[in-house]
Amino acid sequence: MDELIFKPAYQLARMIKERQVSAVELLEAYLNQISRHNSHLNAICTLNDKALETAKQADEALAKGENWGLLHGVPITIKDTFETKGLLTTAGYEPLKNYIPKEDATAVKRLRQAGAIIIGKTTPSQLAGDYQGINDIFPVVNNPWNLQYTPGGSTSGGATGLTAGFSSLELASDIGGSIRHPAHFCGIYGLKPTDRRVPTTGHIGDTTNMDFRCIRQMLTVGGLARSIKDLQLCIKIIAGADNRQPDIPPVPLDEVEDINLEHLRIAWTDELSLYPVAREIKLAMQSVRDKLVDARVNVENWIPKFDFAKAWQVYYAVGTYNLMYTQPSDLKNISFMWREATKGDKGLRKLSQIPNLVLPIFLKQSLKGYFTVLTERDNLIAQMDRELEKWDVWLCPVAMTAAFTHRLKGAAIEVDGRKVPYMMANGAYLVPFNLTGHPVVVIPIGFTSDGLPIGMQIVGKRWKEMELLSIAEKLDEVIGGFRSSDLFKQQ
Repeated sequence: MDELIFKPAYQLARMIKERQVSAVELLEAYLNQISRHNSHLNAICTLNDKALETAKQADEALAKGENWGLLHGVPITIKDTFETKGLLTTAGYEPLKNYIPKEDATAVKRLRQAGAIIIGKTTPSQLAGDYQGINDIFPVVNNPWNLQYTPGGSTSGGATGLTAGFSSLELASDIGGSIRHPAHFCGIYGLKPTDRRVPTTGHIGDTTNMDFRCIRQMLTVGGLARSIKDLQLCIKIIAGADNRQPDIPPVPLDEVEDINLEHLRIAWTDELSLYPVAREIKLAMQSVRDKLVDARVNVENWIPKFDFAKAWQVYYAVGTYNLMYTQPSDLKNISFMWREATKGDKGLRKLSQIPNLVLPIFLKQSLKGYFTVLTERDNLIAQMDRELEKWDVWLCPVAMTAAFTHRLKGAAIEVDGRKVPYMMANGAYLVPFNLTGHPVVVIPIGFTSDGLPIGMQIVGKRWKEMELLSIAEKLDEVIGGFRSSDLFKQQ
């Protein structure tokens, strides 16, 4: 069964429909893997006690000639920041430790309607606000390549679980790299779609008893997987307008013709001067460029004329306006914003600029201030659009380092012996694309000398997810950086 549970979701869907395996057999294989290994990893925080019953119904339906959809009978996991009807949903946040929603988040509902079976929920960082799998309810999540290291965040349990064979597909979210960061740290694939491509309805951020929505920019819903084809399948299911969230436009997914890499223009950056990356990240990026050049792909070194320093500032300003009212009675739990502005090494806090960006807004918010930062965001979106216009995709690092050892939230990160602010080391290459809303795919490209995965961002044009995924699939064939971990396979 080990070989079975590590197969991609699209293959499992076909196998179930062709009666090569039953939904019950497949679910039991995943549950057995979780039983054997979850105590070491802490990836799954809540199991769905109705999953086996649903799997039996899926098999019975298939026997009658009924097809539930693209994922008929395929077991998947859901990040515990999405509301799941009748199933505990906590977002790793103490006030929500007993919260059982009465309806599904829109993306969850669409996956269920496509025939997917929810195995359970995966452990996030608290309120999806950290680059480690740490929260107030569940044990810390460990990296499946080395238990002393973090798997990244905030979709920590989802990335760990996929790597360890607990699931075939993970529904995830990304407001500051929460899909891309753990994909990079765990050596799997991730898609952050265009801002507003997928409804965020039912995603925990605002507490459940509020009468108004706070998070209106930069939060996206996407997926983590062990193959790009699974990301293509996932976005087809979850994308589209939602009558519960009228600001999601009815923009159809783009149609893609055959991709020929030799006809593409690909931009490549191994490092931005503002944000130096670890030597091993640069070596991996340079290896990608060499492989593509050998394959006659047109790759050009490029530094965009984009104000990354301004983008860093505007991201935190917009984020603060979005998040500051989410827990009005519990201010210090406003995720990374408050922590980064008030705790840790003063010198590093000054370098990150976050206190100067966040605290003035907390202390004196204004409607004019909100409109001002939204206008600045619009200008940066247009700037990035112009810069990407001449390229098919842009390749760049995910973070300044590979996975690091477990540490206190906000503790400094060492980049080749130099201390760097926590949020900057993890988020400097991620948050610009939350700010501008551009879609990004992360693919694995290699490993460090310590055996930790390294990923790469592939940035595309807004509203061009299917084109981006098709190009990423072709690039992945040349680069060949994916390797499944043997740590959690039976010998």
